Amino acid sequence: MNVIDSSGWIEYVTDEDNADFFDPPINDTENLLVPTICLYEVFKCVLREFGEERALDAMGLMTLGQVIDLDRQAAINAAQISLDLKLGMADSIILATARLYDAVLWTQDEHFEDIEGVKYVEKKRP
Repeated sequence: MNVIDSSGWIEYVTDEDNADFFDPPINDTENLLVPTICLYEVFKCVLREFGEERALDAMGLMTLGQVIDLDRQAAINAAQISLDLKLGMADSIILATARLYDAVLWTQDEHFEDIEGVKYVEKKRP
């Protein structure tokens, strides 16, 4: 199973330099889990930067995977992860979701770099 964090989705849907890194797990829709917090973050960012049509296209792509709602156990686990790893709320929820489903978290966010169960690629800077 795979979870793509919001930065990975944004990288992919805007066809940035690391888009190819995220291509295999995104296209493996049978094993793709999408936390609802990612829907929120990606829609907001793509809407702001590229407009509603592109944001809705991103939602269509993301919902080809299994959308995972935040439940009680994920919320509790995310709070513990946030305190233990000093991660923000959204990142903690995304990581907690991946861990609950024994999924690999794919990201380019550097604060995930050395965390177990994470597949990290460095963000390419212009």
